[in-house]
Amino acid sequence: MTHTGSVPPADIWMLVRERPLPLQASTRALAEALAARHGPRFAVWHTDEFVFGVQEGRLILRTLGGMDVPAPKVVCVRQIPSSMRHDREVTLLRQLERMGATLLNPLDAHLVCRNKLWQLQELALAELPVPGTLSSATAPVEGVVRTPHLDTPCVVKPTCGYKGKEVFLAPDRQVLHGVVGALARETPQLFQEYVAPSHGRDLRLIVVDGEPVAAAVHTARGDGLASNIGRGGVATLCPGRYPQAEELAVRAARAVGLAIAGVDLLFTSEDTFTVCEVNAVPGWRPQMTAVIPAIEDCIDRRLKAWRPQAS
Repeated sequence: MTHTGSVPPADIWMLVRERPLPLQASTRALAEALAARHGPRFAVWHTDEFVFGVQEGRLILRTLGGMDVPAPKVVCVRQIPSSMRHDREVTLLRQLERMGATLLNPLDAHLVCRNKLWQLQELALAELPVPGTLSSATAPVEGVVRTPHLDTPCVVKPTCGYKGKEVFLAPDRQVLHGVVGALARETPQLFQEYVAPSHGRDLRLIVVDGEPVAAAVHTARGDGLASNIGRGGVATLCPGRYPQAEELAVRAARAVGLAIAGVDLLFTSEDTFTVCEVNAVPGWRPQMTAVIPAIEDCIDRRLKAWRPQAS
């Protein structure tokens, strides 16, 4: 098989979703900052621009036009883990790791974060507060809702959902059974303890290399449960206002192995919290001006620590 030369090498990549899906505003702003800082040492690639595998006993990565693509030193992954497929994007990330690239965040951490129950397993083992949760991963969902240990009200959400989509509050058993009847059978669901003091609000913190760099309270419009900005929620910046929450967010990011994390906390009172979920590809508001410099510094530290693979 022939190929047609090589793409100029770049030390730093941003890896984003397949075309023509638009970039998040925060991803676009980060890409612009990295391009300004690193010039031709930085490149943005979409996941559908490659063919990769093994040839002549070595791992290869090429463009669809046949040009060899040298693996970078650091890859900033900006594809939401819940949209990754194991036999597609996850395999590409694994190829890059095996070719010597340092991923931000590491592949294992992305895999943990795309499954909300996997997250909770790690957080609970780290002795962090999390809502009580049952999963229909292997049992029929109708059987799970009849178990005597499932209390209502409870929050119903897909194991691999994102942006608050398909999240429901079931106030009692009758409504719970009605909700379950409308769920896709092939999608595992979580049935999670309802944290009443946090109804319609949560606290989002951005953590980079063990430091909290941004915080905002997200508030739903009206009396809705989900406070996600993409679903009409409002963000109020509050850096330094909840020091206990910032400490908890740092511990949560560490527990799931993230260098760059968005940690969503629920209010159990006005100054105590439980971990709702941890995100490996967080977005942030433009007013959170400390986030991009912190990520740039994180990448610089990985560049300095990078060592070539032993041949």
